Amino acid sequence: MSNNELLEIIEIPDMPITMSDGCRLSARAWMPVDAESAPVPAILEFLPYRKRDGTTARDCLTHPYFAKRGYACIRVDMRGNGDSEGIMLDEYSKQELDDAEFTVNWLAAQTWCSGAVGMMGISWGGFNSLQVAARAPDPLKAIITLCSSVDRYAEDIHYKGGCLLNENFGWGSTMWSYSSRAPDPEIVGENWKQIWIQRLKDEPFLPLKWLAHQNRDSYWKHGSVCENYKAIKAATLAIGGWGDAYKNAVSSLVQNLSCPVKGIVGPWVHKYPHFAVPEPRIGFLQEALRWWDHWLKGLDRSVENDAEYKAYLMDGVRPQTWYNHREGHWIIENDWPENIANSTWQFQADGVLSNLIEEQSALGIKVSSPQDCGIESGEYCAIWLGAEMPGDQQIDDAKSVYFTSPVLSEKLDIVGAPNIQLSISSDKPVAQIAVRLNHIHPDGASTRITYGVFNLAHRNGFDMATPLSPGEVFDVDFSMDQIAYRVPAGHKIRVSISSSYWPLIWPSPEATCLTIESGLIDVPLRPSGTSDECHFPSPETELPWQTELIRPASNSRKAIKDMKTGITKIEIVDDFGSVRDLHHGLVSGSIAREWWSIHPDDPLSAEAATHWSTENSRGEWSVRTETYAKMTSDKEKFFLEARLEAYEGDKLVFEKEIIDSVPRDNR
Repeated sequence: MSNNELLEIIEIPDMPITMSDGCRLSARAWMPVDAESAPVPAILEFLPYRKRDGTTARDCLTHPYFAKRGYACIRVDMRGNGDSEGIMLDEYSKQELDDAEFTVNWLAAQTWCSGAVGMMGISWGGFNSLQVAARAPDPLKAIITLCSSVDRYAEDIHYKGGCLLNENFGWGSTMWSYSSRAPDPEIVGENWKQIWIQRLKDEPFLPLKWLAHQNRDSYWKHGSVCENYKAIKAATLAIGGWGDAYKNAVSSLVQNLSCPVKGIVGPWVHKYPHFAVPEPRIGFLQEALRWWDHWLKGLDRSVENDAEYKAYLMDGVRPQTWYNHREGHWIIENDWPENIANSTWQFQADGVLSNLIEEQSALGIKVSSPQDCGIESGEYCAIWLGAEMPGDQQIDDAKSVYFTSPVLSEKLDIVGAPNIQLSISSDKPVAQIAVRLNHIHPDGASTRITYGVFNLAHRNGFDMATPLSPGEVFDVDFSMDQIAYRVPAGHKIRVSISSSYWPLIWPSPEATCLTIESGLIDVPLRPSGTSDECHFPSPETELPWQTELIRPASNSRKAIKDMKTGITKIEIVDDFGSVRDLHHGLVSGSIAREWWSIHPDDPLSAEAATHWSTENSRGEWSVRTETYAKMTSDKEKFFLEARLEAYEGDKLVFEKEIIDSVPRDNR
């Protein structure tokens, strides 16, 4: 459709959708003006992140684009968030999925809807798109899921390899702030304060709930579509980024779904790829439109002829905490991963990583890393807030045991998930291990290619942790994250192994010493190419959000070593700035602060703390929330504190405090 053929659209700032229990959800909608007489398919995005001031910037770039090309785009605030009533008691709860499925059916029944519905979203919206698709409501014909997961235990922000991710606390603190924010009186009317106060009273502190499930039990199996891939019938376009935490879902979906499925993975962080970094960006909206046209309108857009899996093979580069652009080229796989062959490399006693496999006696190599090993790990989930990427790994390599290859005679195109196989023992009943595959440059600089972590108490499966027998040798294998990365000839690769990885994962209850008796790594290699094997159109977007800048955004990340106490502290300040919406006048702003501290000799010194400030105003109306959270532990328990203060103007109108603990289960 050319620009001359674009449809005139209307925007509805508050489309009420009343759930079966009477709870009113608020949706923002864009659709052609003549949709009542010429019904169109609907595209649903279902999120807790506030359509009025949270996701507005990206919504403006995206949803009107589809609407002008013949779709009704519906951005819904989940219950308990934004301008919707009710309480959100958890992420991906049965209530959330019931509401989303109800909304899909409701949309299909509207007079302006053709009866066909698509669902899309990034992160939370990508998760619930998959989860609703697994329920297979009849109107849901297609989904686009970005930066999501198929396994809520193994590949979300809670646990990784059975280790407790610090993002469990960090993101839980974020939602403690997000869900505390008031609805807009312009949308909900005079009832806004009643809705707000009830929300504040009933809002849970989610890290406590998540910590109560430390193994992969039924709680995590709910919503994990890997439990039954065949349940998904809707055509699925899965998209991810190598700079994102959610790298693995695209490969899993392409390999396992029986419905029509395509996958795309670029160099990006946790953002939509028409405005993501690092570049190159792609014309995501055009690709999405082809998908919607084919599956929701029945138009021939040749999407079934697209390659099964498209990935951006990044050229190896020097370590940086941020990249604006990554050199590389696009590769395609039509039968993923049949074109990939494993190259096996062996750990040797002299610290060499050898591709000549031979019998050898037990290595007996010990590793007992200081607790601050991992200081260059970067953010678990980079979202475009400054220096978030892994830095030079030499610092963490020095606190690890490592095995380095000879100089490579040929380049290596690593495409897939390297797999680690170890024979190992521990001197403590609970231990964790972090393994990094690094690219070593001729001058010694060390770039992290990919990594994996594993709670050794989960060596028999994630359903139940089993204490280790100190000194007893056992075998363990696990996969690192998916990647597509070229190591140049003349460089080296290195496997670095540590017994801690802070601040990415919470430390074991005791400092441990691991003994590595043998080890192998299977590195997935693809035949090298030289140029793009597929092409994408340049990005298109709609007009950006029209705002008045009140306070500019800024970001700061510091690692501070107290030379007197020995404590290492990471301090993060993300000031998201403050803006006024030029259409409806709402002022919104927020500041997030995080502190992650630990003593290198003491895992029980670990402490995490957050403080979020948020504000909304319009004219004389002004509200603000301050949320605080803290987490520590001893050998037996995790201790959590959370405080919430809500202000109308300068007056404190509500406050609550939560102090609680959760027993540790072999972690």
